[in-house]
Amino acid sequence: MSPRWRTAAHQQGGTHNRAEQLATSIPPLLVAAERVASTVSQGVHGRRRVGQGETFWQFRRYEFGDSVQLIDWRQSAKSDPVYVRETEWEAAQSVWLWRDGSPSMAFQSGLGIEMKRERADLLVLALTSLLVRGGERVALLGTGMNPASGRAVLNRLWTMIEGGQTPSDSLPKPELLPRFARVVMFGDFLSPLDQVAEVIDGFAHRGLRGHLVQVLDPAEERLPYLGRVLFDGPEQEGEVLISHVESLRNDYQAELGHHRDGLRDLCRRFGWSVITHRTDRPPEQVLMALYLQLSDTVRA
Repeated sequence: MSPRWRTAAHQQGGTHNRAEQLATSIPPLLVAAERVASTVSQGVHGRRRVGQGETFWQFRRYEFGDSVQLIDWRQSAKSDPVYVRETEWEAAQSVWLWRDGSPSMAFQSGLGIEMKRERADLLVLALTSLLVRGGERVALLGTGMNPASGRAVLNRLWTMIEGGQTPSDSLPKPELLPRFARVVMFGDFLSPLDQVAEVIDGFAHRGLRGHLVQVLDPAEERLPYLGRVLFDGPEQEGEVLISHVESLRNDYQAELGHHRDGLRDLCRRFGWSVITHRTDRPPEQVLMALYLQLSDTVRA
C-alpha cells in the first residue's frame, strides 16, 4: 500500500473512531427525546412569532445563547454583570415546564415500559426540542432558570434533570411569571384535588394558560394484582396488607375515575387542558396532542 493510501486509510479510521466516541458521548435520554421530537415535528408547523414588545418586564443577567441585540447597555454600565432587557410581550412567549420529582414518580410495574419519572423526563426534553425548533423560549419551573431559546436550552435542562437540580415536590411552589405565558406540568397528579386547584388558580389569575400531562403506570389504572398483596406507600403513607386485592378493583378504579374527572373539571374551569398518558403507550401520541394544544391548533 502506498503512503498516500495508508494516510487516507488512517484518516478514515481516525474519523470513524471519533464518530463512535461522539455517538457514545451523547446521553441516551437526549437521543430518545430528539427522536420523539423529530417524529412529531414531521406533522406540525413551527410556532415562531415575530414582533416587538413595548411594556417593560424585567432586567436579567445575560446568558449564553442570548442575542447581543437584547443587551441593555445603560443598565449594564451600572455594574459588572451584563443585563438583558425583557419586555412583557417577549416574556409572554415563554413556555415554563414542570416535572414532578416526588417519590411516587419512581413507580414502575412489570406492565410498564419505563418508570413514570423516566417517561416524564423524556416528554419534558422532547417538548423542549420541539419548542426551541419553533423559536420559543423555555424555562424549568423551580430552578431559577430564565427563559431561553436555542439548542443549548435542551442540554441545560438535561443537565439539571440528570444532576438532581430539579425540585422533588409533587406540585410547583408559587412563582411570579409573566402574564400570558404558558405552563406545562408533567406528573401523576394524584395529590388531593384542592392542592392541584390552588396551584392552577395561582397561575390562571395572572392570565397564564396551561396544560397538565398526567403520567401513570398501567398498573395504577388496572390494579391487576391477585390474592394477598402488601402495598408500601412511596411517600411515607405506610404499609397496607390486603388479602384479596381483586375484590377492591372495581372500587379502586371508580375512585381513580372520580379523581380524573375532578382534574378535568378544574382544568376546564380555569381554561386549562389535561391529557392522561400511560407509560406503556408511545410517547409520540401525547407529545403530538400537547404540541397541538400549545400551537393553538386545538383550543383547550
